[in-house]
Amino acid sequence: MITSILKNKTLLKSIIILAIPAIMEMGLNTLLGIADTLMISHFIGSEALAAVGFANQIIFTLVFIFTAFNTGATALISRNFGEKNYERLNKIAGETITVNFIIGLIVVIIGYYFSRSIFSIYDLSQDVLESAISYYKIVIISGIFMFLSFSFAAILRGSGNTKMPMYITGLSNIINIIGNYLLIKGVGIFPEMGVAGAALSTTISRGIACLIYMIYLFSGKDKVKILLSDLKITKDVIKPLWKISYPGAIEQTLMQTSFLVSGIIISSLDTASESAFRILLTIESISFMPAVGLSIAAATLVGKSLGEKNEERAIETGYASSAIGIMWGIFMGIIFLAIPNHILRVFTSEYHIIEISILSMLVAGFNQPFLNFFIVMSGALRGAGDTLGVMVLTSLRLWILFIPLNYLLVMFLDMGVASLWIAEILSFMAFCPIIFTRFRSKKWIKAIH
Repeated sequence: MITSILKNKTLLKSIIILAIPAIMEMGLNTLLGIADTLMISHFIGSEALAAVGFANQIIFTLVFIFTAFNTGATALISRNFGEKNYERLNKIAGETITVNFIIGLIVVIIGYYFSRSIFSIYDLSQDVLESAISYYKIVIISGIFMFLSFSFAAILRGSGNTKMPMYITGLSNIINIIGNYLLIKGVGIFPEMGVAGAALSTTISRGIACLIYMIYLFSGKDKVKILLSDLKITKDVIKPLWKISYPGAIEQTLMQTSFLVSGIIISSLDTASESAFRILLTIESISFMPAVGLSIAAATLVGKSLGEKNEERAIETGYASSAIGIMWGIFMGIIFLAIPNHILRVFTSEYHIIEISILSMLVAGFNQPFLNFFIVMSGALRGAGDTLGVMVLTSLRLWILFIPLNYLLVMFLDMGVASLWIAEILSFMAFCPIIFTRFRSKKWIKAIH
């Protein structure tokens, strides 16, 4: 069946057309983090790199948990897009923006006020702690821009426009890289700000991206044209939005707290291991960006197909997208296994960090097909509105297998930073067959109704 679906050129073309801009957007979004990683690693040093890594982990934990409404928004918008109900589409979009703004403002204020208390969860040296707080107190301000931008991007993707988020993210990256260069070391009239310079550059770039999104969506240059009246929260929109979104919120809470717990476990190791951990996470995040793009395409097309009452196409989209994800995973896995040293040298010149990262790279290489498949299949299920099923499977994978195994391998078997990737591959190997069975059951077809 999978082979016949992959021969469907029309279906593959529609997936690729949506996926490529989304892949490029995700890649460019990751590039913003890579730019900070590379520049801080080479311009300042490993302690600053570890500090920025821990600060960003806190920020992304807060943002990803509380932007869960965007999961439901994409599903509802893509369904209404398929039904050509543009009035309701715009109403859903407007209320999504309002919810993100209110929650984002609260999270940023609380996150800033309790900054030092938040970092007490980590076992950090004093120098790393002070650098982390210095970076965090500036970047947390950009949280409100991230909340809004994530909602804007989700709205556009749900309506089939994956190109505009890509363009805006690309521009944001250019601004960030230039700002890093000018402010980290100090060039010309610009002061030498170190870690704080990288934070300020990131905040400015996110603010500009948010402004461009607002201009585009409120000017009505696409199927989406948001009016001020659409921003008012109403029961008939917020109720179904909450019904689909709350499992995503729980999933993100459990997922992001699992990342936090992993960071806490790794922080018990030395600074070199902490730096290796951040570099390895960056490398892995680059490797699965195409899978994230495919998951976005799958979510949009599955939702649109269900809106058009074409259930067979929704099923075929899920299978085809996931098969492409596996093929990409195999390709990336071969690269990880073949040239781990060369990849690591791009991010650091410190031999000790490279040495302790090799085993993790090899394990991550074998994990690539499982990781990419799980990401894409999750996207297909979310597009159908089956956010509850994805939440349950993701949460069980993380808290029944991943975290306990990670703790055991670090604390009792002394396997260092590689523990995280060994735990990860074992958890994905166990749960990939389960999520495939979930999709094959077709119970998700009626998830929104």
